Amino acid sequence: MAGLLTVMYLRTGIPADLNAFATQQANVYYWADGSEMARTGEVDRQDTPLDQVPETVRWATLAAENETFYSDSGISPSGMVRAVSRMVTGGDTQGGSTITQQYVKNAYLNQEQTFTRKLTEMIIAIKLDNKMSKDKILEQYLNTSWYGRGTYGIQRAAHAYYGKDVSQLNVSEGAFLASLLKGAALYDPAAGAENHKRAVERWSWVLDRMVAIGKLSQQERAQYTHFPEPIAPPKVTGLTGQTGYLVETARAYLLAHSHVSEREFALGGYQIRTTFEKKRMAALTRAVEQARDGLAPDRRAADRDVRIGAASVTTDGRVVALYGGPDYLKQGFNDANSSVVPAGSAFTPFVYAAALRDGVQCERGTSRTPVTPATLYNGDNKVSLHTPEGPYWDRSGKIVRAVNDDDRSWGRISLQDAVAQSVNTPMMQLGMDVGLDQVGKVGVQAGLLESSLGEKLPSFSLGTSTPSAIRMADAYATFAAKGRHTDPYSVAGLRRNGADVPVERPEPEQALPPHVAGAVDDALREAVRKGTAQPAQAAGPGTAGKTGTAQDNKSAWYVGYRDSLSTAVSLARIDPRTQELLPLDGVGGTPKGTVGSSLPIELWKRYMTAA
Repeated sequence: MAGLLTVMYLRTGIPADLNAFATQQANVYYWADGSEMARTGEVDRQDTPLDQVPETVRWATLAAENETFYSDSGISPSGMVRAVSRMVTGGDTQGGSTITQQYVKNAYLNQEQTFTRKLTEMIIAIKLDNKMSKDKILEQYLNTSWYGRGTYGIQRAAHAYYGKDVSQLNVSEGAFLASLLKGAALYDPAAGAENHKRAVERWSWVLDRMVAIGKLSQQERAQYTHFPEPIAPPKVTGLTGQTGYLVETARAYLLAHSHVSEREFALGGYQIRTTFEKKRMAALTRAVEQARDGLAPDRRAADRDVRIGAASVTTDGRVVALYGGPDYLKQGFNDANSSVVPAGSAFTPFVYAAALRDGVQCERGTSRTPVTPATLYNGDNKVSLHTPEGPYWDRSGKIVRAVNDDDRSWGRISLQDAVAQSVNTPMMQLGMDVGLDQVGKVGVQAGLLESSLGEKLPSFSLGTSTPSAIRMADAYATFAAKGRHTDPYSVAGLRRNGADVPVERPEPEQALPPHVAGAVDDALREAVRKGTAQPAQAAGPGTAGKTGTAQDNKSAWYVGYRDSLSTAVSLARIDPRTQELLPLDGVGGTPKGTVGSSLPIELWKRYMTAA
């Protein structure tokens, strides 16, 4: 081993050239038909001398990444042992890298996690440490590191996150930028609540480490109790209208389902073949715009702050169209992928499917009883709800009663008709009988995300869950496909430098028995034939679907399919200051007290007729 390492040390030289940061290319996105859709991927990098970086900001980086930088030999012996032992035991090779090693990886090598690359990195790091001053290595490291938001180097990172020159950063801001070195995709607060939580924890830890190594006094540390919130990330130019939503959706998919890192993707040169179909995108955008033309926010308060999300997914999982908002550069939040709008009664087909598949248990200790579409339930208004143990009591000590729209009583009604007519009381009791956990499992198996499910209370069966339009369209596509489900995907192919780059494509699986999916399909067709979804008949024969309204009238949906194309449309009003849902009363001039809105089904009908 010693002889092998000696030979490698003698044969491994410091490369003459840095990785070519100046040769970045654009990433090009294509429609499903192969025509060009958009170009993105400019890399933002600017060298800055080390003396322009405040000393406290430098030490924030060192405290986070390599506190012994000025005394080590360029490598960490203990880190080498850990890396080798992980490889021997089949683990990855991450961990134990000094700043010198990280600089070598950034500037000379690649991001592969292999034994050979790790060993080469260590040897070059030792030689570089003997040849270059520590300050020069640190300067180069800070200038070549990836900080997210398209930026390489701490100078451009300072502008991207705080809108200022690096020389103007304070130690608190420097501690946050140091946190990004652990993984910008995980620590940029703009990417979501979980990222924000991680960023705050890492920022606080970096400051504490600076105190521990004597580079920040306790008194100075006590001044920084509030997280230095970065500015919002700038919008990418050239992504106006719906294009930005499509690009962000495809980008997020390929980063999550390929070995391409965010850093590598930012270098550019990728050709992304999406699943989006130009004709259907145009038809969906036109249908939403026509629906918006019927709103009058200038003179009708109920029409203000209206949010519409829509998505079309085929039975094989391809996302072929979506509507994310009025304009990506004006509203970056994608309403087609939003998980804030309750599904309402559009969720009841999952309750029905769970009952048909698993049966019901009305008394504890008894076996489950099968149900059929013809099974009768009490459809009267204000019927009391029961668990297998007896009546369901709320926290105030009252028996919970289910309520129908318009307080209507339907008498004894079949489960199929209850779905088709959106009768609440049978669906709520059915959810209690089948078990709310079972209902949730069926929803997830059909295509909904576990994270979007609501609290398992009786109202769960009436759609307190908040799935995205993409996921709702995909889940209904499972009914259209006789119970066969494929997760939604938006990237059909990826290439770079003429070579294919592997991207995972979801595999179909039988989520529901065909007879169960067929029975749900019958109920959804019945809803269109003579139920609450009759306006959808205009989309043509074979149309199936379900309206959806939240009990507090704060959301409205229509989800339906024809042949292999499933489309979901959501409607909500969101207060721009509090981000809370507002009632839909009076939207579009509907009479006060009207439950829900006809806008989703009318929009769906207009789109599906053209698609």
